[in-house]
Amino acid sequence: MTARPTPVTATVRSNKSMNDTVVNATYTEEAARLVASIDQDPWGSVRPSLYETARVISAAPWLSGEPRRIAYVLNEQAPDGSWGEGPERYRLLPTLSGVEAAVAVLRRGGTSEETARRLTTAVDSGLAALRALPSAGPWPDTAAAEILVPSLVAKIHEQLTLIGDDPPPSAGDWRPGPAPALPGGYDRAVPAYVAKRYASAGGLPVKLHHTFEGVAGCIPGALIPDGPDLLGSSPAATAARAAASQEPPAATVAALEAVARRYSGLFPEAAPILVFERLWVAAALAGAHLPAAAVPTVREWATDLYDPRGVRGAPGLMTDADDTAMAVLVSSLVGLDDHTPDPLDLFHNGSHYDCYIGEDTGSVTANAHALQALGSYLRRHPGARHTYGPRTEKLSDWLVGQQRPEGPWPDKWHASPYYATARCVAALSRHGGDRAAPAVETAVAWTIDTQRDDGSWGIWGGTTEETAYAARILLSAADPRPGHAPALDRALDRALDRAETYLHEGAGSGHHPALWHDKTLYAPGAMIEAEVLAARELLRTRHGLNGRNTPTDAER
Repeated sequence: MTARPTPVTATVRSNKSMNDTVVNATYTEEAARLVASIDQDPWGSVRPSLYETARVISAAPWLSGEPRRIAYVLNEQAPDGSWGEGPERYRLLPTLSGVEAAVAVLRRGGTSEETARRLTTAVDSGLAALRALPSAGPWPDTAAAEILVPSLVAKIHEQLTLIGDDPPPSAGDWRPGPAPALPGGYDRAVPAYVAKRYASAGGLPVKLHHTFEGVAGCIPGALIPDGPDLLGSSPAATAARAAASQEPPAATVAALEAVARRYSGLFPEAAPILVFERLWVAAALAGAHLPAAAVPTVREWATDLYDPRGVRGAPGLMTDADDTAMAVLVSSLVGLDDHTPDPLDLFHNGSHYDCYIGEDTGSVTANAHALQALGSYLRRHPGARHTYGPRTEKLSDWLVGQQRPEGPWPDKWHASPYYATARCVAALSRHGGDRAAPAVETAVAWTIDTQRDDGSWGIWGGTTEETAYAARILLSAADPRPGHAPALDRALDRALDRAETYLHEGAGSGHHPALWHDKTLYAPGAMIEAEVLAARELLRTRHGLNGRNTPTDAER
């Protein structure tokens, strides 16, 4: 495969050979700076959540800084009356949350006439936006939507009834419109059913702590989880727990105020996210090369985060296979040989890994990360092949079986198939062997076919994040192999050139659309920056890496 030369800025070439490692000083500096900035931030780089902030407004009027939160909710409403990011189906839950919070503030009173006027307008347009949404699914597979949506619809019905019976003076002669119907695909009985199920079992499982606000009104007081920290790493869940108390515990107030200080009075859907952020950033940068200055910090992260009992993504969450696999992988990449894959055994179900105990739907990205972790460990410890070799083969076969016929893989943790496909291709191209080769080639062909005219990729529009994932898919097959059709090589090369141009021109914007699934869509900023930074470096240096003459850190 031939490729046009690319401009090189601030580079050092070893022996002036295109086949030697090309070290980009700009990449090295930016990657080291990113690692250092993450190391100094105990919370993580993620934007505030409209859904979460509105839930805190509704449940915790006693928390300082409410005017800032009310203004944020009002200012975030779209012209069509909806709230949230992404296509209309993703706006259902944030819009329900925004409407309910606005009505709750109106009912409490105490706002200025101008704020009350804006709130009534927001409620009217929000209700209209809910009526305009599709009447039935399919709805996005976001966290606990089957509980949160019916719960919020019921809350809005209750709030609108109360405010209709006793309108606040600040609202003047305003009266609310009809309450929204429960969209098709949801069951209004689910929150009470879930609460009753676990009440009879004598306890609420940890997996429901993160979305506790959805069942808070149905749980007996004796079963409400206690503790001084954020419940399930969620401000909304924590505020709902505090609302069940006659007097909010001082420790709970302090925990919420600490998050509010970090996010200027607002709230993200999870805090902190440092486990997820540090592991994903380290793995992304290692895919190009970890700067020497960053290696001690990443090694320290891996030492702190690896746990033989399993790794949890944030305090108060369950241990899960995804974070555990990434902790094993990052440990392997920085030479922590005593961090074995043994903790993954907790999640193995015979053919693949459950993301967490009690999981309803599987995750291909968690299993792709597990395959990478096992494969990377086996490269360094071939003597463990009798233990992990058969499991690696079985896991590879399972991943291949999850691929869609046209080429991509879907996943529940991300709206875009480019994320999951990049993860699966990375794992299968390195550790899947010949049996996985057809799946990788199908994914590559699909990726080439779906590139946009401007050189980008994206499920709803071109983004630098998705373009970085797509570039990584193509780079996994960028070295010529026996049997490759020259036409495919040329198409692949052209696609990579166009991706390189797009990422170079789009770098530095600092804003990334929300594509990740939690309760609603969110964007882990530092992790996305690491993916884009590493993809740009690999694209720039690919001419010297063809044929795998110089392996990346993640391949060593």
